[in-house]
Order: sequence, then C-alpha cells, then structure tokens
Amino acid sequence: MAVILTSASGTGGESLGLADGKLRPCPDSPNCVSTQSQSKRQAMDPLPYLETREKSRERILTIVESMKRTKIAERTESYIHVEFRSALWGFVDDVEFLFDDAARLVHFRSASRTGYYDFGVNRRRMKQISEKYGAALP
Repeated sequence: MAVILTSASGTGGESLGLADGKLRPCPDSPNCVSTQSQSKRQAMDPLPYLETREKSRERILTIVESMKRTKIAERTESYIHVEFRSALWGFVDDVEFLFDDAARLVHFRSASRTGYYDFGVNRRRMKQISEKYGAALP
C-alpha cells in the first residue's frame, strides 16, 4: 500500500514551467487541459484580465487558496504553479497559470502528474475556477 501511495503522488516538474514563453504542451493523454492546446479535446478558453495583471493574479490566488488540498508550489509576477492533491489516494494534479500582458489573458494548464485518464477531474476543476474568476468580471 505504501508503494502505491508513494508512486501515486509522483515527483512532478518533468513537464512544468514555460517553453518559449508558453506553457508546455499537454501530453497525448486525456488527463490534461490547456488554454494553449491545439487539440479540441484538451482545449479551454483563457481568462480575460480583470483590469490589471495584479488584480487578475490576486483573484486567481484567492480562488485556489480557498480550495481544498492545495499548495502554491511557485509564484512569480507572471506565473503560478499550484498542486492539487486528491482526498483518497493523494494523487497530485499540477495547475499552472501564465499571465500574458500583451494579450491581457490568463492562460492555464491543468494535468495529472501520474496516470493516463482522470475521469474529467482537470476539466471540471478548471471550469470551476473559470466560473469563480468570471464572477469578478465587470
């Protein structure tokens, strides 16, 4: 049992961060969604800025910090990496936000750290975050 739980959490970092100023592409598996994906099954719409990057960033941080089993792993002025841990087995999903000042958009990527299929968890989480974020739009 300990081996399963240890391997379930994964080590992370292999496909995180930026590449050429963009979020890294999703793997070819159904357990990832991204606003920068070219695949229809993985694509989602980015979020518009709330007046400024700072206000948008604070809104995102407020939302994710209010959610259960979250850990802010990294935060800069233009990038946030959040780890979401499942309640039962401790599986980790990595969620990244990239603040694009030129386009005035918040891009995101949400992916399971291990496994292949996530039963739509990443998409549902990002829809929930998007809806909470959208409630603050004028």
